[in-house]
Amino acid sequence: MTSRIAEASLFFRAWLSAPLQVASITPSGRALSALMTTEISQETGTVIELGPGTGVFTTALLGRGVPEENLVLVEFGSDFAAQLEVRFPKARTIQMDAAHLITLALQPHTPVGAVVSGLPLLSMPARKVIAILDGAFSHLRQNGAFYQFTYGPRCPIPRPLLDRLGLKATYVGRTLANVPPAAVYRVSRRAPRRTVHQVT
Repeated sequence: MTSRIAEASLFFRAWLSAPLQVASITPSGRALSALMTTEISQETGTVIELGPGTGVFTTALLGRGVPEENLVLVEFGSDFAAQLEVRFPKARTIQMDAAHLITLALQPHTPVGAVVSGLPLLSMPARKVIAILDGAFSHLRQNGAFYQFTYGPRCPIPRPLLDRLGLKATYVGRTLANVPPAAVYRVSRRAPRRTVHQVT
């Protein structure tokens, strides 16, 4: 069995056992991986990946020049986590629910520049999405960004939720080469409103 077939089989079994926690029945393709990581480079610093699965985005991040030791892989599935530890031994693989990300202890001298999410946010309750975003932005440096893909026609994080958290979503692009086609959004902090002082 080739590695690609083995990965697809593992992904499909994971989806069957937990369809609300796995975004698709197959791993993401190269086109989506390239789009998800297009704004990330060696200068980004530490990158947290949520739900890396078989490591498709992880491989793309390495291809962008991110050192393996700068990767923090947060994976809920035990089979996926075990495979990630073998494939990326220099990365830090943590088996946990991304909703508890705020409890993750990171070294203070390694600021997080990006969070790459392979999680199916559309299938999650709002309170869990809030917990994931709160956790992500508790680690992200001021100009850091959260990258999320979706198979839907719009950002998977509703505008009221973004408003509540003081965030904004920017459309990065769409790829028709992925099966199914997918779009990527960059979520970042909104700039603080400038206070206008009236002269009396």
